[in-house]
Amino acid sequence: MDDKEKKILLDLAKNTIAKSLNLPYIEIDASKYIEKQGAFVTLSIHGKLRGCIGYIVGVEPLYKQIQTLALQAAYEDPRFPKLQKDEFSKLEIEISILTVPKRIKDISEFELSRDGIILTVGSNRAVFLPQVADETGWSKDEMLSALSRKAGLYPDAYKRSDAQFMTFKAEAFHDM
Repeated sequence: MDDKEKKILLDLAKNTIAKSLNLPYIEIDASKYIEKQGAFVTLSIHGKLRGCIGYIVGVEPLYKQIQTLALQAAYEDPRFPKLQKDEFSKLEIEISILTVPKRIKDISEFELSRDGIILTVGSNRAVFLPQVADETGWSKDEMLSALSRKAGLYPDAYKRSDAQFMTFKAEAFHDM
């Protein structure tokens, strides 16, 4: 995506949230983004996570999915209270557009910072976007331990013989 396309999607997310808060907004026409792609919308305030929701694979046209995810990140991330009107002016938005995940046979195929990772053990599952490695400074083992905990498992569950992994790439961009 070029910078103009990224700005359209970021403006779409921001104005969708503004409208939901009954704040002034601009209607953004992003209807040309009809391809179904996995995406995440991450909200932060002063660099601290405020909400993050996404779909690994696309379930609706990208422009509609970005609107849905922006609202879910603002109001439905169970880790945070619903976004308040007074927080809007401080809101930072990041969008990640994902490639289709691919199963890997061995965790050695996973490259920190380049790949997003999905861990599945039985019915437990968790995902980290590629940028999580850079944001946290974790080593590969630290990241996989945190991923295991996020999945509701013990820290070294990623070493289990029945652990399955998928990787993906993400094009992440944020408002300035």
